[in-house]
Amino acid sequence: MALVNDRRRFFRRALSGAAVLALSGCDRLSRTEWFPKFLGISESLSSAAQHLITTRKSMAQEFTEADLSPQFRSNGTAKPNDPQYQAMAARGFSDYRLELRGLIEQPVSFSLAELRELPSRTQITRHDCVEGWSAIGKWKGVQLSMLLERVRPKPEARYVVFRCADAMENDGTLYYESIDMEDAYHPQTILAYQLNDAPLPVANGAPIRVRVERQLGYKMAKFITSIELVSTFDHIGRGKGGYWEDLGYQWYAGI
Repeated sequence: MALVNDRRRFFRRALSGAAVLALSGCDRLSRTEWFPKFLGISESLSSAAQHLITTRKSMAQEFTEADLSPQFRSNGTAKPNDPQYQAMAARGFSDYRLELRGLIEQPVSFSLAELRELPSRTQITRHDCVEGWSAIGKWKGVQLSMLLERVRPKPEARYVVFRCADAMENDGTLYYESIDMEDAYHPQTILAYQLNDAPLPVANGAPIRVRVERQLGYKMAKFITSIELVSTFDHIGRGKGGYWEDLGYQWYAGI
């Protein structure tokens, strides 16, 4: 455990130092020449360290309620501009549906109420943002593995793609992100609908956001509208597996 914590501290400090010039957030970072290159170099380093020190199946550190941060900041978009999303939020997401599709045997959709009725997992974990800040929050949601068991992924499925409601201000592209099947089945990978014992706030990704506790914050997509299982990213965006990855960020952001 000490080696795992040392590794996490190393990458957090490295990314925090790189983020000193990034007070306006990830979008400004992506416009620089040096930061995407830094992330590209660190991807192989992070992946190598991840496998040398611990397996991908190991658990991220969990904390107690005494460790909770006084405030859990919003990363990325705080409120989608999409009129359909805003109308749904005004109705308390009573008509929200999460669609699962792609390389699965049983396509299905869930309402927010149906997701809340499923067995849940609660975890208190630290969120590490590429902008250089961290916060500890208490998350409750359904394990993604449980939903995957219901839809029965096809053998050729390699990645889980999260589609989101927020459009990025610089080009209007809808945000998306992805993880591989190993992370998808990790017990701490959940679709969270509560933060600190309250319904997930809009600023933090309501009604559903993914928590992938052993990766950086930009991998934890907010405002999720659908989940698609795919074999490649060829038909999505620029084929890199995520909005920021299309702009040069690393795809695997384990810390």
